[in-house]
Amino acid sequence: MTLAIHYPALQVVLPLLAAPLCSLMRGRDFAWAFATLVSWLAFGIAVALLFAVRADGAISYHLGGWEPPWGIEYRVDALGSYLLAIVTLISAVSLSFARLSVAREVRQDQHALFYTMWLLCLAGMLGIAITGDAFNIFVFLEVSSLSTYALVAMGGGGDRRALTAAYQYLVLGTIGATFILIGIGLIYMMTGTLNILDMSERLPAVADTRTIRVAAGFLTIGIALKLALFPLHVWLPNAYTYAPNAVSAFIAGTSTKVSLYLLLRFSLTVFGPTFSFGKLPLNEILAVLAVAAFLIFSALAILQENVKRLLAYSSIAQVGYMVLGISFASVTGLTAGIVHLFNHALIKTGLFLCVACVAYRIGSVRITAMAGLGRQMPFTMFAFVLGGFGLIGVPLTAGFVTKWYLIMAALEAGTSLGLVAAGLVLVSSLLAVIYVWKVVESAYFRPAPAGSPPVREAPLALLVPTWALILASIYFGIDTRISVGVARDAAVALLGGIS
Repeated sequence: MTLAIHYPALQVVLPLLAAPLCSLMRGRDFAWAFATLVSWLAFGIAVALLFAVRADGAISYHLGGWEPPWGIEYRVDALGSYLLAIVTLISAVSLSFARLSVAREVRQDQHALFYTMWLLCLAGMLGIAITGDAFNIFVFLEVSSLSTYALVAMGGGGDRRALTAAYQYLVLGTIGATFILIGIGLIYMMTGTLNILDMSERLPAVADTRTIRVAAGFLTIGIALKLALFPLHVWLPNAYTYAPNAVSAFIAGTSTKVSLYLLLRFSLTVFGPTFSFGKLPLNEILAVLAVAAFLIFSALAILQENVKRLLAYSSIAQVGYMVLGISFASVTGLTAGIVHLFNHALIKTGLFLCVACVAYRIGSVRITAMAGLGRQMPFTMFAFVLGGFGLIGVPLTAGFVTKWYLIMAALEAGTSLGLVAAGLVLVSSLLAVIYVWKVVESAYFRPAPAGSPPVREAPLALLVPTWALILASIYFGIDTRISVGVARDAAVALLGGIS
C-alpha cells in the first residue's frame, strides 16, 4: 500500500495537525470524539509499524527525500515501535474514558483547549519515539512537556494545588530539558552531526574526551529528571495527584516510559554499552538509585491516605524496577526493563481509571471515603484488586512477568549486588501488598459511613475502558509472546550493536 510507506510520518503528523483543528470545535463532545478518533487511528498506525518492524526489521523514513545524515530521518526499530504502541494505546483508552470524567472536572469553555493539549502531548511523545535526529528529540520533548503542564494545571477547574503542581513540574521539567539540550549540543560539537546513528558511529573516536563525559553526565541527569528517578522525582507526586483524573491515567502510563526510552536510546545507541557500562560506572549508579527508589517509595506509599498520591509513589517505585533492569546490562535485564514499560502502563493506567470511577461517583479519592465501596461499586473495586495484584507481582499478571525477569537477570549476574537486588525486589513486593491491602480493606471490610447515601456503580462508559486495560494486564501475564518477544528483540539490538 502506498499510504503504508508514509506511516512513520503519519504517526506524528496525524495528531500534530489534528490538534489545531480540535481547538476550533466548540460543541460539548465534538472535541472529545475527534481526539479519541485520532488516537485510535494513531494506535492502528503504531500496531502496523510494530508488526512491520518484527517482520522486516527497522524502518528508515527520509523526510523530504533527503538521505541521512544530511536530512532528517524518522527511524522505527524494535524499541521505538514498542513505545509507539504503548503510548498510542494508553492515549486511546484514556480518551475513551475521558468524556464523562473531563465534563465534571474541567470547565466547559476549556474542553476544546483540553483535548488540543492532549493531542499535542501525544504528538510530542510519538515524535520522541520515532525521530532519528537528536535535536528533534529536544523539540518534541518540549512539545509534549508544555502541553502536559497545561493539562495538569486544568485539574479541579483551576484548583490552586493543580496550578502549583503544574508550576513545579514546569520548573523541574525545564531544568531537565535544558540539561538534555546541553548534552546534545556538546555531542554535536564533537561529532558534527545530529543524526543518532551517525552520531553513534562518530562518537567512539572522541569517546575518551572530557567533553563527551560531560555530555553523558548532562544527558543522564536531564533524563533522570524527566523520568522521576530518585532523588529527582519531586515533581511527580503532585502532578499525578492534582491533575484531572483522565490526565493522571494518561501521563502515568506514558510520560516516564518515554523518558526511559530516552535513557536507553542515548546510553546504548548513542554512547554504546561499552562506554556507558564500561568507561562510565552508569550501571552501578543506576542500580543503587533504582533499589532506593522501589524500597523507599513502596514504603512511603503505605503512609498515604489519598489513593492517587499512593499510586504516584508507587509509580516512582516502578520506575526503579525499570531502571534496575537496565543496570544489569544484560539481555535478560534489559528485557525486564523494557517489558515493564508495557506492563506498568497497562496496570497503572487501569488503576488510575479505577480511582477516577470512584471519584466520579463519590467525589473523593481518600481511602477512608472508599469504605464499603466493595459492595456498592463491585466492578470498579474488583478491577482495582486485579490491578493491585499486578503491582504486587502475583502470578498470571503482567507484573509477575517483570519481576520474574528481573530476578532471573539478578541471578544471572552472579554478583553479591545482584543477589541482594533480587532479595530486595521480593521485599518491595511485600510492601506493595501492604499499600494495596489498605485500599482493599477499606472497600471490602469496612462499612459505609452511617447515614451516607447509597453509591451506584460507575457508568458503563467508564467501566469498559478500565476493564479493557485490567484484562489486558492479565492476558499479557499469561501470553507473553508479543510483549516479551518485542522487548527481547529490542534488548538484543541495543546490546549487540546499533539498533
